[in-house]
Parts: sequence; structure tokens; C-alpha cells
Amino acid sequence: MKTINLQLVLKIALAIILVQTLFFKFTASQESVYIFSKLNVEPYGRIGSGIIELFASFLLFFKRTKFYASLTVLGTMLGAIVSHVTVLGIEVMNDGGMLFLLASVCFFISAYLVFLYKNDFINDFNQLKK
Repeated sequence: MKTINLQLVLKIALAIILVQTLFFKFTASQESVYIFSKLNVEPYGRIGSGIIELFASFLLFFKRTKFYASLTVLGTMLGAIVSHVTVLGIEVMNDGGMLFLLASVCFFISAYLVFLYKNDFINDFNQLKK
């Protein structure tokens, strides 16, 4: 029986959530435009965050960039969570809190991955010092 690689499963889940939301950001769906307008960063915040999430979801799967991609997702999701708590509210346009839940799931997965991959950063930093 093969063992399941938890890291790979988490990275795939994270990438699926991030990539799935890109459709709504890049097609200017009503909900995305509403969110970023309420944050006063429409359209640049919507498109910019989409580009960041696209690159991060791709870079999660490369050894040299997985720590930095995880850290990028962690920061992006922290921003999303703070935006929900302070400006948007947990529920946005009657979504039942789904966007907040997805941001929270991505935050915790990426925090776990950052913790797992922190030695990659430490090793890179030590290589630079030499």
C-alpha cells in the first residue's frame, strides 16, 4: 500500500483553491468587483492579487521556491482575513462565509507549509553568508 504524501496533498488543495478563485478575479465577477471596490483597490487589487496567487500556486511545486510561495500565500491570505474581519464582514454578498472560510483554510495550510519549509530558507540564507 502506498503512503499518501501529506505535503503534496496540501499543496494540491491549496493550489486548487487559489486557481479556482482566479476565474472570478480575472473575469471581473460581480462578487470580486464588489469586494475590491469596498476595499478601494478595484481593479488593480483584484488583478494584482490574482497574479500573485497564480504565481504562488505554481511555485509551490518547485523545491527552490516552495517556501517563498507558501510565505506569499500566507501573507495574501492574512490580508484577506484581515479585510473580512475589518471591512467586508465574514459573509460577503450572501456567500454564507465561504470566502472567509476558504481564506482561513489557505492561511492554515500555508502556515503549516511555511513551518515545514523554513529550513529551506535558513539553508538559502546560510549559503548567501558564505
